[in-house]
Amino acid sequence: MRIFVTGASGFVGGAATKRLVRDGHEVRAMSRSEAADGAIRALGAEPVRCDLETVSAEHVGEAEIVLHCAAYVEQWGPPDAWKRANVDGAARMLEAARGAGAGRFIHIGTEAALFRGQHLRGADESYPLAPRSPYPYSATKAQAELLVRQANSRTFETIVLRPRFIWGPGDTTLLPTLEAMARSGRFMWIDHGRARTSSTHIDNLVQAITLALTKGFGGEAYFILDDGVHTMRQMLSGMAAARGIALPDRSAPSWLADAIGA
Repeated sequence: MRIFVTGASGFVGGAATKRLVRDGHEVRAMSRSEAADGAIRALGAEPVRCDLETVSAEHVGEAEIVLHCAAYVEQWGPPDAWKRANVDGAARMLEAARGAGAGRFIHIGTEAALFRGQHLRGADESYPLAPRSPYPYSATKAQAELLVRQANSRTFETIVLRPRFIWGPGDTTLLPTLEAMARSGRFMWIDHGRARTSSTHIDNLVQAITLALTKGFGGEAYFILDDGVHTMRQMLSGMAAARGIALPDRSAPSWLADAIGA
């Protein structure tokens, strides 16, 4: 298949591009710099110089499928950074994909699109999105998912995959942050790491992406998760140990962390 990928120089997009190329697909990928050009070529794909503000049908070319992985996931940024990348960027990608005649659009969403500050326990795909969440990442990812799912049609199928806590080889976000905090002495547990979480290993997410090339119902969202749940202490301690780091035992109560975070 001919596939156009966004975010191919990142964690998820890079892993997906590598697998898609290995499986024999013809992959072209959005690239914003010479460094990204090199990273994309190293994966065996063809870089296409554009970004989420300039992408057009001409960039997407003859792709049959668009895999949209790019997003603004930073904890801090300009007030409109999340909307410009996550909502406006998704809208432009949908327009470019439709204009190019692509038949399927796979959007990498997140469980955070459901989050407005509440505990999420036992949530399935029928759980309501939170497009008005006070958290900009959650709100904009929910708004983007709504755009994607509403764009579904008989000739243009759209599917959303929702991973949670993506981990594994190639992580460019969580593990480097954890390592930096631990080495600088700034790491501290909240409630001794007792909170429980689902997770998504990068290999499981990539496998879901390959399945979504031909499977899944248009207009639907699917959680992509590892088996079972784990405590945050189990997850983060294991990740740190993979880098030869032992996390300290000191901990803060959740009420104090909530107050400081607010």
